[in-house]
Amino acid sequence: MSDRPARTPRDPFVDERLPAPELCPHLRYDLPGLKISDRTNLVDALMNQAATNGWIDRPFLRSEQATLSYRQANESICRIAQVLTQDFALIPGNRVLLRGGNSIAMALAWLGVVKAGLVAVASMPLLRAKELREIITKCQPTLALCDASLLDELKAAQDGTVLKTIVPFNLADTPGSLAVLADAKDGRFAPSDNLADDMAMMAFTSGTTGRPKAVLHSHRDILAACAAWPGQVLKATPDDIVVGSPPLAFTFGLGGLLLFPMWAGASVYYPSKPYTPQSMLETIQAIGATISYTAPTFYRQMAPLVRASQASTLRICVSAGEALPQATRALWLDATGIDMMDGIGATEMFHIFISSVPGQTRAGAIGKVVPGYTAKVVDDAGQEVPHGTVGKLAVIGPTGCRYLDDERQKNYVKDGWNQPGDAFMQDADGYFFYQARADDMIISAGYNIGGPEVEDVLLTHPAVAECGVIGAPDEERGMVVKAFVVLKAGYAGDEAMVKALQDHAKAAIAPYKYPRQVAFMSSLPRTETGKLQRFKLRQNTP
Repeated sequence: MSDRPARTPRDPFVDERLPAPELCPHLRYDLPGLKISDRTNLVDALMNQAATNGWIDRPFLRSEQATLSYRQANESICRIAQVLTQDFALIPGNRVLLRGGNSIAMALAWLGVVKAGLVAVASMPLLRAKELREIITKCQPTLALCDASLLDELKAAQDGTVLKTIVPFNLADTPGSLAVLADAKDGRFAPSDNLADDMAMMAFTSGTTGRPKAVLHSHRDILAACAAWPGQVLKATPDDIVVGSPPLAFTFGLGGLLLFPMWAGASVYYPSKPYTPQSMLETIQAIGATISYTAPTFYRQMAPLVRASQASTLRICVSAGEALPQATRALWLDATGIDMMDGIGATEMFHIFISSVPGQTRAGAIGKVVPGYTAKVVDDAGQEVPHGTVGKLAVIGPTGCRYLDDERQKNYVKDGWNQPGDAFMQDADGYFFYQARADDMIISAGYNIGGPEVEDVLLTHPAVAECGVIGAPDEERGMVVKAFVVLKAGYAGDEAMVKALQDHAKAAIAPYKYPRQVAFMSSLPRTETGKLQRFKLRQNTP
């Protein structure tokens, strides 16, 4: 643990469980906007920026029931910070578990926790008691803020743990609720005495590869992330209205649907219940949304439902969370006239570090490295490979991976470079082409085959609604390509369809890449954030 200036008492739990210095990522702050004062609180900095830039009385948080300006939100945030530090005597460094869907109350609760110098630990709304207990055991919070509609599973997880207090929110007049406790405060909260390098949040990975990991990000990390992709690529404005489906408990959602709008002085709209493709389109039209965030699968489902009037106000559509098939990009472009902004990020890196820019896209490429970051494609020894060669992605910049007390840190950070576990190819112009998760590469009879490439082709067949591709064991070839396919209504999953899909693939890509095995499913296993869980597909493959 690093030496600290004398200041208020601090819980050392997180600091004592950070990776050893030699296992930590090297951090670079090459752009002027990435240089953060050593004594900085994330929420204070964003609210001070709103005041300085004249946004303080502009809309910030919107819902069907209410709209809060930055000034009104800041007062609520300060009241919540008072509740946490005065009523419950929490001190900087204590962890607070947050459980809720996307709502104004959830956003305010997260910001109030971080304003108070505490460590926010947001959990996905669909988690059950067993999964919540694992999170509680890992991060050891004594207090949780929980949406009133999600209390049952958390209470079931509570027994026998250090979690002693659960304060419900989204309850207006109930004694003991966060709203009632906050209403009793005056909103005068002095900035917390924290360093920029103190941890502000802990995020659990979404579980696409099995056992989730707890990732830590500091106040400095998150502010630098705001100045990188949002400031250099997205370039939102105070006039933007943002919508999206990713949960605030997922860093894609936390950035896109809370912190990045704050950085730009924009506003964000939270629905009263989770979006369907139809309801998201209706919301975009009703509120005049200009920026949307969701996963490729959701854009694909929305595309055939779009009427021109429903998307007329949209100017930026961000896709992330998993690989964006070229077929889905084309569908959305045809339906709306908008060239999607693709990007790859990671919970470990907080958000997007390689991104496309509308008007500068290249077929099949995610895009170029975000200013402030450096990326390269390397071999197993960490040496950069020639352009056009498939290897492992390595990234360095103002954010990086720090797992809480996890032996897998050494697998992610090597010689200061973050290696997210993705197989990529870079061309001579600096465009990066996603191939697969490094452990998802299919090696068949000596050929390297990326599952997403095969998925992209299959998605162009008129019968295919969704698909996932993995490598299945094979005595002769080592592995063969296996496709799990969800068909659209009216199509039969029979031998004729298998042959039709195989012939379709052979006609579009090298024949050795076609799926030698095809299984039809009613749905694909996905995380709560929409990512395909290929490890579950592999579990179903003998």
